[in-house]
Amino acid sequence: MAVMSEAPKPDSGTVERFRAIMLPHLDAAYGFARWLARDPVVAQDVAQEAMVRALRYFHSFRGEEARPWLLRIVRNTWHDTRAKWRGDQPLDVVENRPADTPDPEEAAMTEDRRQHVAAALAAMPAEAREVLVLREIEDLSYKEIAAVLDMPIGTVMSRLARAREKLAADLRARLGRRENGLPDL
Repeated sequence: MAVMSEAPKPDSGTVERFRAIMLPHLDAAYGFARWLARDPVVAQDVAQEAMVRALRYFHSFRGEEARPWLLRIVRNTWHDTRAKWRGDQPLDVVENRPADTPDPEEAAMTEDRRQHVAAALAAMPAEAREVLVLREIEDLSYKEIAAVLDMPIGTVMSRLARAREKLAADLRARLGRRENGLPDL
């Protein structure tokens, strides 16, 4: 791990403020880490390390939006972690969640689509996956994404447009569909 500068040890008031402001975003931190790492165990480690870093440097939080601030720490933690062992891990197993529908056929089709989307998203380059996950899954605004990724809003918009196009093309190829959405005959 990179050596971090000395930060003041948080007092009990700071810890309580941290809990109130940052803990509601823990699921978002793990979810983002999960898409970055493509491994649930590594994602847990990244999210945990990011929360520790966030607490350590909470004194520098100036009341701006908490979720983008935390997700930027998650991203930086992921890059630090990845630099240690160099290389993305393949997404071996897609989480199997039961569908909320009672119809087995519909549930199977929904699960199949979800697996196709998850596999297509996992196969994307990290830069495209980051921006898509932040916008479409974490529902961040362009401004918030720009803050997390430390880039201009225009760059976020163009990367997002290209990532959406690439994802759509990959899904069409995976599902054997033409531009009009009809199956090939």
